[in-house]
Parts: sequence; C-alpha cells; structure tokens
Amino acid sequence: MSRGGKEDKKKFTIWGRNPIIEALRAGRSLEKIFVAHDSHPPRELLKLAKQKGVKVQKIPRKKVEELAGTKKTQGVVALLSPVDYVPEEVLFRETINKNGFFVVLDHITDPQNVGNIIRTAELFGAVGILLPKDRTSPINETVVKASAGAIFHLKISKVPSLQKALRQFKKMGGWVAAIETGGKDIREIDFPFPLAVVVGAEGDGVSKSVMDISDIVATIPTVGKVPSLNVGSATAIALWEINRDRLPKLS
Repeated sequence: MSRGGKEDKKKFTIWGRNPIIEALRAGRSLEKIFVAHDSHPPRELLKLAKQKGVKVQKIPRKKVEELAGTKKTQGVVALLSPVDYVPEEVLFRETINKNGFFVVLDHITDPQNVGNIIRTAELFGAVGILLPKDRTSPINETVVKASAGAIFHLKISKVPSLQKALRQFKKMGGWVAAIETGGKDIREIDFPFPLAVVVGAEGDGVSKSVMDISDIVATIPTVGKVPSLNVGSATAIALWEINRDRLPKLS
C-alpha cells in the first residue's frame, strides 16, 4: 500500500511493479494503471491488467510521481477503487425486482460532476450507477467527497459497452430514457419502470449509439440564453421529475 503523500492519496494509490501485480492477482478493484512514458512495465503486469479489464495509460514520469507522492515508483502507479464493482446483471436484476431505476453516466469525465450526480441519484432512490470503462472519470477521492459518501449506498457497475449492456437490460424487461435536447418535454412523459436514466457529458451529450436504443428522449425546457444546463443540474431536475409521483410525501 502507498506510504507517501496526503492521507486521502494514501487510500487510493499503490505503486511499484510487484505491488500492482499482486493487487491484480488478488482481484483488487483498480480504476486505472498509469505508466511513465520512459518506463517498460513487466509483460505479466500488462497481461493481468488486460485480463481484469483495467485500463493502462502512459503519462509523464513526473505525473506518476505526483500521483504516488514519491519518486520510488518504478515508473508505474495504480489508482485503487474505493468501491467494489458489481456485475451489471446484479444491478439490472435488483432494479427490476424493485421496479426502480439506475443512472447511466455516458462518458462523463469530470470527477466533481460524477460525484454530484451520484449524490443526487442516491437522494432520489436510485439502485445504482452504470459507467463505461473508457472515457470516464475514475472513482477517486474527489468523486467520493463530491458524493458526500452516497456512493457507498449504491451498486456501481462498469461495462465495456453501454449500448450492449443497456440492450441486455431491455431484454430483461427494462426501459431506457435519455436526458437530451430535441426530445419530448419531460413534464409530459409518464415514465415506465424499471428504468435506466442516461445522462451525457456536457458538450457531447448522450452518445449516438445509446440514443439509438433509447425508448424515450426527455428534454428539460429552458428559456434563457445559455445553451444548456450543467450535467449535474440537469440530472437533479430530471430525477426529480421522473420520480415526483414516487417520492414520499412530507408530513
């Protein structure tokens, strides 16, 4: 386990070739492995990372050392996940059994946004979160803090393909709703359950492959001159509207 740097960094990073190999062998959840540009990690490390579906990314050695909080990294550092991921089938089955919903984060890379969305999802009763393995923020200390700990109350699943996973959810009896411009006014939609609610990255929005399989495209109406809402704000509005009739009444 890491020994240098700040306390939160110590919880989320390991470095050195053998420690990372052993973490992979032991089945620890790793978010990502970073390798210095001028380093050549052992073939076994790369093989295990591929088998476990852990992404390996080359970055400058200085950045590797900053992440680890030490220069003694052997050119490699890994981000430990603070959560244990569940297979998507587990997330889908519980959502169906509860006739509930989960939130799909379609390639959202900003950890603050990811944490805020997770916090909102938990507050409105989501079963969990579905993430893609690529082009998404790692679940790191920033995400945990922004979620105010809500992440520990949700089932979190990562998949190679959102489209493929959501097709499976639909085959199991679920519905998919994308929150995106150009759809139907969200206030006029009677949402079906069990439901996957998809939100996309700012600028790019929900990806075309996911849009193509969505049963519903829901749009939040706005009247201002700013082109779009922040994805965290849009998610909060959408989840309130989707779950308005399901939320308990205040006494």
